[in-house]
Amino acid sequence: MKKGVLLVNLGSPDSPNPKDVKKYLGEFLMDPRVIDVPKWARTLLVKGIILNTRPKQSAKAYQKIWWENGSPLIVISEELQQKVQEQVEYPVALAMRYGSMTIKKGLQELVDKGVEDVYLIPLYPQFAMATTETILVLAEEIRQQHFPNLKIESLPAFYNKPEYIKTLSESIKSHLQGKNYDHLLFSYHGVPERHIRKSDITNGHCKPSDIIDCACCKTESKAHEFCYKHQCKEVTRLVAEYLNLEEGTYSTSFQSRLGFDPWLQPYTDRTIERLGQSGIENMAIVTPAFVSDCLETLEEIAMEGEEIFHEVGGKDFTTVPCLNTDQNWVNNLAKWIEEWAKTPATI
Repeated sequence: MKKGVLLVNLGSPDSPNPKDVKKYLGEFLMDPRVIDVPKWARTLLVKGIILNTRPKQSAKAYQKIWWENGSPLIVISEELQQKVQEQVEYPVALAMRYGSMTIKKGLQELVDKGVEDVYLIPLYPQFAMATTETILVLAEEIRQQHFPNLKIESLPAFYNKPEYIKTLSESIKSHLQGKNYDHLLFSYHGVPERHIRKSDITNGHCKPSDIIDCACCKTESKAHEFCYKHQCKEVTRLVAEYLNLEEGTYSTSFQSRLGFDPWLQPYTDRTIERLGQSGIENMAIVTPAFVSDCLETLEEIAMEGEEIFHEVGGKDFTTVPCLNTDQNWVNNLAKWIEEWAKTPATI
C-alpha cells in the first residue's frame, strides 16, 4: 500500500475581513467538541449572540498579526509541510480542521497521488476534545463517506516524547539566551473543566476538586492518555527538569477562556498580572500547546499579555516563539513518519 502523510492544524479565516472571520468562527464554534452543549443551545449562543458581536473584534485582532503573504498559522504550516516533505519519501499534504483548507481536500490530494495508507498527524502536542479528538472524528467521517478504501492511522499525543521535550527545551533555551528574566510562564490554551472529566476513560479518576488542585494529575492512571491538563503539566515538568529550572522560577497557566463556565486555572492574564504585582520585573512566556505561532500567541500573548504586564509595573516581557519550522522539530516529525512507515501493517 502506498503511504502518505496528512499534517493537520487548527485553521484560519481566509482574510482578516469581518465577513471571513465570521464564517470561520461559525464553523469553529459550532463544533460540538468545542462548545459541547446541546445543539439548540450551541446554535442560540453562537448564531444568536457570539456571531453578532465577536467577528468585528476578532477581525481587529487578526489584522494586527496578519502577514503580507497571509495568515501566520497557514504560512508557517505550509513551510513546515515543505520542510518535512524534503526529508521523507512519502507524499505530505496539509489540511486544517476549520476553514477552506479542509481535511477532505487534504485526503483527496493524497488519494490523487495513489496513497492508500495515511498517517494523520494532528499538530497538537497534547490531546484534547477540542483539538485532536475533533480532527480524528471528522477524518473518520470523511473516510467513511468519501474514501472507504483508505486506511488512516494517527500519531498519538507526543507531549512526553523525549525528542519533542528536547526540541522544545532547546528552543526555549536558545531564544532566552542572553535574556534577563526572573520567571518563565508556560501558557497553554484553556479548555472547560468539564472537558477533562468527559475525556476521562476511567469515568472516575478526574474529580472536580482534583481538577482544581491537580491531585489527579500526579496520580498514575490510564486517564492520563487523554487528560489534557495532566499532559500540559507534564510538559512543564519535563522541560523544567531538562533546563534545570529552580522551583518557584516557573509556573503553568491557561489562556483563551470563553464564556462563564469554569475553565482550567490559573488563567494566564490573571497570572501575568499577579506576577507583575508580586515584584517580577522581567518575565518570559512560552506557549507549548501550539507548534505554530497564531492569533493566540502573536496577539493574545505577545501584545495583550505584554500590555497587562507593563500596566502592573513589569519591565521586560519576552515571548518565546513556537517551534514553527525549527529544524529539530522538522526532524522529529520526519523521524515519527519513518518509524510509522517501517512498522509492519496490522490486520
